[in-house]
Amino acid sequence: MAWFRRRGKAAQTVEHIADDQTSVEEAEDTAVADNIQPSTDSVKAVSSKPVLLVKGVERSFPVGGQQLHVLKGIHMELREQQLVMLRGRSGSGKTTLLNLIGGLDLPTKGEIVFRDRPIHTWSDDRRTHIRRKEIGFIFQSFALMPLLSAWENVELSLRMADVPRSQWKERVQQCLELVGLGKRMHHRPYEMSGGEQQRVAIAKAIAHRPSLILADEPTAELDSQMGAQVMNVFQDIIQKEQMTICMTTHDPTILEVADHVYEMVDGKFIAG
Repeated sequence: MAWFRRRGKAAQTVEHIADDQTSVEEAEDTAVADNIQPSTDSVKAVSSKPVLLVKGVERSFPVGGQQLHVLKGIHMELREQQLVMLRGRSGSGKTTLLNLIGGLDLPTKGEIVFRDRPIHTWSDDRRTHIRRKEIGFIFQSFALMPLLSAWENVELSLRMADVPRSQWKERVQQCLELVGLGKRMHHRPYEMSGGEQQRVAIAKAIAHRPSLILADEPTAELDSQMGAQVMNVFQDIIQKEQMTICMTTHDPTILEVADHVYEMVDGKFIAG
């Protein structure tokens, strides 16, 4: 699509080369041969330790005296500065998996390791602390405080993360300008379009400089043009803020910008 700055093809090419333990120089030669501009960031990302590992995760819920199996043996990883998408229809288990990755829920079976820490064994208080400090959430419904301005909404996330007050002004302005809202900082949500509200939500999620951003259907409530703008913002965040983004979607039109896509059907990943 003309709106997107493509990431997927080049990143997947470099990822394949890195998996074969080819050097950075060989990766560049291969990329040039395929008429692809190599990305040193992508090479660095796929060769580094994973930000997050999911190992054999299952999640079941009691329903009517029986167990409803929502996730069935999930294995995945998220690496530095990647855009990873969980694709599937409603009810496939995408949001359940995202909640587990973010420490909002615990698996029935399996392991979730965030930066070498087994968060699936942690108490709710410990997981809450890591969410406030190291993970950012973007919700489909924006989750903004309606009576606060864009500036105040972003500032609130810094307050909750215990960021020193002396850093608030500079960081809030930086985040809102990054998402293209430099001239809308003092407007309230009801004075903004859906796309603008989603960009405020993105600025709020990245303000405390988390290493991982989790987004649940961030383009679902937007038209195709606004959705493309949000995806371009995500690409800027990965490049400029060095963050990893994992998002759920059922929109096939945005898959081309992903570094990796996990296809979900009935609680399992299937081969693409």
